[in-house]
Amino acid sequence: MAPLKAVAVLTGTEGVSGDVFFKQDHEDGPTIVTGKIEGLRPGKHGFHVHAQGDTTNGCLSTGPHFNPNNLDHGAPEDEIRHAGDLGNVTAGNDGVAEISIKDLQIPLSGANSIVGRAVVVHTDLDDLGRGGSELSKTTGNAGGRLACGVIGLQELS
Repeated sequence: MAPLKAVAVLTGTEGVSGDVFFKQDHEDGPTIVTGKIEGLRPGKHGFHVHAQGDTTNGCLSTGPHFNPNNLDHGAPEDEIRHAGDLGNVTAGNDGVAEISIKDLQIPLSGANSIVGRAVVVHTDLDDLGRGGSELSKTTGNAGGRLACGVIGLQELS
């Protein structure tokens, strides 16, 4: 497989926006996620790949977290987790979150490809499935959806 690149341009409410880039060099290798999200309230915000690349009703129409193996919500390092569970991004006092993630469960090709799905940044901290409530095992109690963007292939340069 030749290296693949993808991008999601995030738009949302309350002035939140950003660009998220994905790169996978080898079919069985990790996907590297980088980027920047601006306009966030300082602190941690849940960051996930959602199942649908549909933004016709804003971020609500992106569906649930991408979960091809029908597992409980968890942290990125957990064996049991949704494939789309990428944890939290942390915004500084300037409202900017820099993204740097390496993940093996979000390939850019194959049956479980994330291309055509969506990235969502949430209002609240993702409790990584450890919050003890019913929502903890499905959404991480990450709250509303601040911004989202469809993941599309990008030309290699």
